[in-house]
Amino acid sequence: MTAGVKESRKLGLGIVSSFKKHWRLHVLALPVLVYLLIFSYAPMFGVILGFENYSVAKGFFGSEWLGLRNFEFLFHTLDAWRITRNTVLYNIAFITVNTSLSVLLALVLNEMYLRKLSKVIQTMMIMPYFLSMSVVAIIVYAFIGANGVVNSIIKSMGRSGTNWYIYKPLWPFLLVFISAWKGVGYTAIVYVASISGISQEYYEAAVLDGATKLQQARYVTLPHLKHIIVIMLILSMGGMFKGDIGLSYNVTMNSGAIYEVVDVIDSYVYRALKTLGNTGMSTAAGLYQSVVGFILIMISNKIVRHVDEESALF
Repeated sequence: MTAGVKESRKLGLGIVSSFKKHWRLHVLALPVLVYLLIFSYAPMFGVILGFENYSVAKGFFGSEWLGLRNFEFLFHTLDAWRITRNTVLYNIAFITVNTSLSVLLALVLNEMYLRKLSKVIQTMMIMPYFLSMSVVAIIVYAFIGANGVVNSIIKSMGRSGTNWYIYKPLWPFLLVFISAWKGVGYTAIVYVASISGISQEYYEAAVLDGATKLQQARYVTLPHLKHIIVIMLILSMGGMFKGDIGLSYNVTMNSGAIYEVVDVIDSYVYRALKTLGNTGMSTAAGLYQSVVGFILIMISNKIVRHVDEESALF
């Protein structure tokens, strides 16, 4: 028996032995594995649509093969630069603002003496995360719509109201604000959980050394949060070329006057899909975003691993 066969047999026996020893854990993981197979891996067969002129009548294997021609839609359109620029810049703003505010909120919640009050604030902050973007769009319209709160206040001052849905300078800041309002509370919970795992001995030693609360946060809490912050940032890189269609399409009421500052790849492709009905084109766009996102995650992780191996994702 060759050395390779022996190693393979040894590996196989090890896997069987491990399964027998931890079979309860494997049974617990089974529903998750089935879920991933059905809803994550099985649909990946659909990426073939990105290379076809798909026809329902002809099916997957009978439709005309186009190769990379569906991908030309994103690169040859006159709006390619605009939608790519908006998508990347918005994601950079979302990641920067949301991460900073989430860490700050987690630090504040951790320093609260009244734990019940802290739990109430956490609940209040996390609630917007579960709101549909359609509901958020209605809330925004209630404030800046034609007869909304803002225009009512302006009119009460003797001035004419403004159509905010055609006012470009407002929307970049408003979309960043809405993204933070909706997502910061949820992300902060991750950091609060990480802070709760820090040993109290570090804080006790810092107090004995005369450290203030700010110094404790700077020299104890933040260094312990570094790893989880870096991992969250690496994962965020995967969505760098994916736009939030709920923000750019629903919240803006699909106003054509502000496309220049709010349009992202996803909303642009969605409108094109509604107009042209080309499923191959939309699939190609999604595949392009996913591949680029995967590459960005790998590059980011490699850079982090080179700088600080313990903070890398893998």
